[in-house]
Amino acid sequence: MTPLEEAARAAQHAPSVFNTQPWSWRLTGNALELYADPSRQLTTADRDGRLLLISCGAALHHARTALNAAGWSATVERMPDPAKTQLLARIRLLHPVPPDPEAQRMAAAIYHRHTDRRSFGDREVTEFELTKLRRFVEFEGAYLHVVRPDQIAQLAISAELAAGAEIDDPDYRAELYRWTHRPSFTGDGVPPATAVKSELRRVPIRDFAPDETAGLDAGGAHDQGAAYVVVFGTGDQPVDLLRGGEALSALLLLATADGLATAPLSDAVEVEWPQHLLRGLLAGIGEPYIAVRLGYLPVGQDPAPLAPRRDPRDVITIIE
Repeated sequence: MTPLEEAARAAQHAPSVFNTQPWSWRLTGNALELYADPSRQLTTADRDGRLLLISCGAALHHARTALNAAGWSATVERMPDPAKTQLLARIRLLHPVPPDPEAQRMAAAIYHRHTDRRSFGDREVTEFELTKLRRFVEFEGAYLHVVRPDQIAQLAISAELAAGAEIDDPDYRAELYRWTHRPSFTGDGVPPATAVKSELRRVPIRDFAPDETAGLDAGGAHDQGAAYVVVFGTGDQPVDLLRGGEALSALLLLATADGLATAPLSDAVEVEWPQHLLRGLLAGIGEPYIAVRLGYLPVGQDPAPLAPRRDPRDVITIIE
């Protein structure tokens, strides 16, 4: 298997909204091309395709990380052909280089990183860790806002307003059902077995099983030690959102490598008024891409189950 194919396979583990995995890869010689798959766009929760692009950006960063960890240099062209709007990036393999130790840690995290919607424990995320995460996010061309204690209520209100608006929308409920009741062979979506029962939380989480019993309890902890962050940028053009997704991936992989549990929170950017409230957290200096909850699991708690993944043969096309 070539380094580029291995990188594309690693990218299958990237996070995506509703676990839609809305991308495909085309491998030709020393070039690996990333395409958006509009057939997997959420037409209600993601009408403008912003979260689709962020998801694809996360896949791009996963692939880049795998190459760096394996000791390969590569160039990346983002939006390389204006005539091909679904072509998001082209990676060209160059030559072997000494493997990046930090990339190796993050690449190892690719295979066990997952969204954990359960409550996190009382152990606090340190300022040192948050500063380190901010540095990695900024390296990818985005920014990281750490939600202050006095801003938690505003974040919670934005998430609650978004949840209320969406769950009252029949089209959203139909879309939610479609992506939470996927046949097992599709390898995508959010099975009810991985959903968490609704309970009082510092910041509400999406209810993936509103009409049935979720498979996981939130647990006895209450997110007291959790940190909430917002990945944001200065623009909302496709290339900005792609870079935002790359920054999200860097955040999640580094956090996982450092022993943190993670849970992206996209609800508040899916509905206009809550998204406006989220902009308020940034004091109007940026465009919010996605919020993330970070924390430590209570001692002795087992990891949450992994989300399903699509068969690489359905996603990666190799041109001989």
